[in-house]
Amino acid sequence: MWPSRGVAEYAYCPRLFYYMAVEGVFIPSADTEQGAGVHARVDRPSTMREGTPASRSKDPTDGGISTMTKSEDGHTNDGDEDQDRPRTIRSLALTSERLGLTATLDIAEIQGNCATPVEYRKGRSKRAYASDTRGDELMEGPVLLPGPEPWPTDRAQVGLQVLLLEEAGYVVPEAWLYYASEKLKLRITVDDALRQFALETLEAAKRCAEGARPAPLVNDPRCPRCSLQPICLPDEINFQQPVQVTLNGAPLSTDASAERASPRRMWPPRDDGVQVVIQREAVKVGVRGHSMRVTDKEGGLVRDIPLANIESLALLGSVQVSTQALAVFADHQVPVAYLSAAGRLVAMMDPLGPTSAVVRTAQVRELDKPHRSLALARAVTLAKIANQRTLLMRNHADLPSRAAADLQSALQAAERAHSIDELRGHEGNAAAIYFKHFAGMLKPGCEEIATRFDANGRQRRPPPDPINSVLSFAYSMLVNECTVAARLASLEPTIGALHATRPGRPALSLDLMEPFRPLIADSIVISAFNRGELTPSHFLQTAAGCAMTDHGRKAFFGAYGRRMDTEVTHPVFEYRLSYRRMLMLHARLVAAWFLGEVPTLSFLTTR
Repeated sequence: MWPSRGVAEYAYCPRLFYYMAVEGVFIPSADTEQGAGVHARVDRPSTMREGTPASRSKDPTDGGISTMTKSEDGHTNDGDEDQDRPRTIRSLALTSERLGLTATLDIAEIQGNCATPVEYRKGRSKRAYASDTRGDELMEGPVLLPGPEPWPTDRAQVGLQVLLLEEAGYVVPEAWLYYASEKLKLRITVDDALRQFALETLEAAKRCAEGARPAPLVNDPRCPRCSLQPICLPDEINFQQPVQVTLNGAPLSTDASAERASPRRMWPPRDDGVQVVIQREAVKVGVRGHSMRVTDKEGGLVRDIPLANIESLALLGSVQVSTQALAVFADHQVPVAYLSAAGRLVAMMDPLGPTSAVVRTAQVRELDKPHRSLALARAVTLAKIANQRTLLMRNHADLPSRAAADLQSALQAAERAHSIDELRGHEGNAAAIYFKHFAGMLKPGCEEIATRFDANGRQRRPPPDPINSVLSFAYSMLVNECTVAARLASLEPTIGALHATRPGRPALSLDLMEPFRPLIADSIVISAFNRGELTPSHFLQTAAGCAMTDHGRKAFFGAYGRRMDTEVTHPVFEYRLSYRRMLMLHARLVAAWFLGEVPTLSFLTTR
């Protein structure tokens, strides 16, 4: 069954309909929350008593069709006359097997066998504009002319409700739309044109759902305030298309048209949510009211954070979390990552939110093609080597010219690689050159730490020295970030290209991480030691290797948080995003590449 509200979205934007109805993707925004507030009353279903005329609401917005009448002495008229008055029913549910359609009407005025649907809308009605432009409630500037009319989306939804009411045996002479922003009640004439428009919209939506995801709109005024704009990425995808298209999919034929279709540089919405990391031993995480509460062994309050501010939660070591808290986190779409004390991702509580089977199916299909798998692996490898070379040239006090030349040669060889195994060889060669000169990026005063790293080289398990210890810890945290980004993009983290797929290994997360290793993890290590935030006193040397103390991890997370919040300008789209948002943007673009929406892949590189 297709919900009428979802089908009506097709009249607004086919791509939005596909995201919401087919892929189940939805992100609340200020507009959707305001709309929920407008529907707060009418979304409460009527009881049998409320549906009688004697219990009619005195709310003037309850349909605007009829009101209670009183006698001259102030008492409500009832009795035999009640049956002649309309009944107001809120949240009336209707279903049609023949149409494959279901709907919940905001309000239905029922009088005998006649029914009048009343639909509530948050915004304003559509009006005729003096200029020859397409009307849109988000546009400003054109002079309004008299004559409000319904938006196509609203007209489609009301038309679908009319079809359902008529199928249920009611006669529907008219319908009403109530626009809350301007307190306008707009009468909709029920005629064959309305029914035909509703049926055509329903059939078109069904055909759309059976096909591929529709292309994004081009330079459309509806995009900037759409809640799904960060997922849809209309301008980012259109910017990478070799041929611009019009709204109906036809190629543009004139230079002037092509100029108008040039994608805007929209600023993606910033999200100031808190990424919570809890590493204190034996603390307990619970929920009280609308806040997450962290308490110690004795029950003393350690931290209280509003749930609305939390975007993700990472638990290191022996941190306890209640089942009730996990249920609340899932309800708020907050992923919870369980990491070992060393930072290794062990498990993740992933809320069953919008996960697109379409994207995951495309991911499996595309990565099963050798040339497509090689293309993804090559893109992340080229960006990684380029960023390694840039970081060395920026920070090394006396970098041999041969090292930069060798990295450039490795970059060119990787670009010509004909297989993933060959590509891995060039990536490993570049990594060896990079880490050979890594300690040279540390400033005077860090000689002891640099000497130990030079003697050991890059070693992972167990890390033998402070630099290796922090590198491994930073990479583990970055894997967690990339896994969250992949999940939000509806990607499957365990199926990758450059990294072989193994049980329990987040191969795609590791792929996504490669270009950002130098930009995030390696930069954190260099800056933390150079600034004195991490010193030899923050490490404990044991038979199991070198590990950070509690104070060392606290200092690390201070540097880590600052780096993830650092904003950087995207070299192609020219807007600024934090590194965390940049990870999510690239995960979305990879998903779009799997679906064929963007022709090539490229990752963030700095100069």
